[in-house]
Amino acid sequence: MYDLIVIGAGPGGYETAAHAGRMGKKVALIERAALGGTCLNAGCIPTKTLLRSAQVFHECKNAAAYGVRVPAGVEFDLDAVIQRKNRIVATLTRGVEGLLKRSHVEVIQGHAELVSNNTVAVGAIQYQSRNILIATGSRPAVPPIPGIESALDSTALLSLTEIPKSLAVIGGGYIGLEFASFFATIGTRVTLIEMLPRIAAGVDHDIAQRLQQSLGKAGVDFMTSTKVTAIDNNTVHCEKATVVADCILNATGRAPVLDGLGLERAGVDFDRRGIKTSDRGRTSVPGIWACGDVTGRRLLAHAATREGIVAVNNMFGVSQRLRYDAIPSVIYTHPEVASAGKTEDELKAEGIGYRKAMVPMATAGRFLVEHEGATGAIKVLAGARHGEILGVHAIGTPASEFIVLAAAMIEMEMCAADIGLLFFPHPTVSEALKNAVLALTEQE
Repeated sequence: MYDLIVIGAGPGGYETAAHAGRMGKKVALIERAALGGTCLNAGCIPTKTLLRSAQVFHECKNAAAYGVRVPAGVEFDLDAVIQRKNRIVATLTRGVEGLLKRSHVEVIQGHAELVSNNTVAVGAIQYQSRNILIATGSRPAVPPIPGIESALDSTALLSLTEIPKSLAVIGGGYIGLEFASFFATIGTRVTLIEMLPRIAAGVDHDIAQRLQQSLGKAGVDFMTSTKVTAIDNNTVHCEKATVVADCILNATGRAPVLDGLGLERAGVDFDRRGIKTSDRGRTSVPGIWACGDVTGRRLLAHAATREGIVAVNNMFGVSQRLRYDAIPSVIYTHPEVASAGKTEDELKAEGIGYRKAMVPMATAGRFLVEHEGATGAIKVLAGARHGEILGVHAIGTPASEFIVLAAAMIEMEMCAADIGLLFFPHPTVSEALKNAVLALTEQE
């Protein structure tokens, strides 16, 4: 009898299993594919590896702006980039294996299916546990578009052996935008097609607008408010236009992995959007818990990890609740976009009074030093009465590296005046965050 069986070895699964193992619990982790899940093998890590190579390529081509002369003929070696990506994934996979071993987690290879609220079957073998955590993640969504099966998904695009001359991206969310940024940077002609009026739904509107402008300058052609009606070989048919491209990427989102888990048999409440969970990670069935993309709440690796750890703490007597107000998110385009907390549109919709300040990233000297000719901005939203930080939204690299500070400000309910007491190291780009907060205090 196990204390916990975790189904799925992505960040939500393996981090949670290791956490329970460190608590001294008897834990098994079941995975039918590779340790690390989508994030490590076909998502977060591989795409960021490619994006970093593209950024280095861009910097080499533009090195003269920094007083560095690079011989003509800089080339992007896709095969070498893919090999580097594979090495990094392999290194991190060994790290996951080591973490699980040190945490005394038993790894079982195979497809898991619920038999009851305390029994999981892998093939003909059944395993009993006091608790079961479902962390099966998500897969690329397949919308009902005729011919969509001929398009590549994000996993397949990572295995290309040649740089396409042209690429059509269907979907303007973070996956589509990151791939559009990567391929445009290395010379591919990119057309991004989005059904909604603007890209990056859920991102603050000012930041999303600046991102579209920036990627447009980098060579991405945007078609917003455009519905795809069919795909025929290398042609994307839209309501008012057609796009012909060497490759077509389906980046219309992700769907939770729910099939084949025996959820109906176990009585777990779910729908096409995911498994229903409480703010403690509980499902509708006692003893069965869920975390990560499979719940449909926040499709972020770090959210999955936190959800899983909160669930484990609750199942073993440490009372915790999940808060979603301050989860940071990043779009790893060039430039980066990073956000935490409420957007301005959300505050308006909820009738919350607020003040705002928006300053250029260039108010931080480090940004000017490292990003010749680039632009960026940071917006801070605070409560109208007390000045509590409600949202922080930024465009400009490396916003991803200091957005956690903004998330902490929101989580700890800090006010603008409190932040004025903090030390921001100089010179760093994070000083732009300080400057935006100071601009808020000047409004008092």
